[in-house]
Amino acid sequence: MSQVTKRIVQELHDEPHLEGRRITVRFLKEQIEERGLDPRTVADRHDLDVADVYRALTYYHDHPEEMRTIERRRRSAIEAHAHLATDPDDVRD
Repeated sequence: MSQVTKRIVQELHDEPHLEGRRITVRFLKEQIEERGLDPRTVADRHDLDVADVYRALTYYHDHPEEMRTIERRRRSAIEAHAHLATDPDDVRD
């Protein structure tokens, strides 16, 4: 087993995450590639080893079909439960 997959596990909602943490591979990818944060910054903010951040990114890109499936499931769940969300403009003090 490679070092990359040794630290990435799927115990939490069937989504790959860092072993012993609730931080998902998808979350770390979003922070770096979509929000433009530096991997060191993300590691520091979440008390992670920067190598684990890079492991998560590697896992994401080494498993594109798995990650697309996870994102589709996530979008479907959000859409299925959208009726339960409250619009902040509808909330009054």
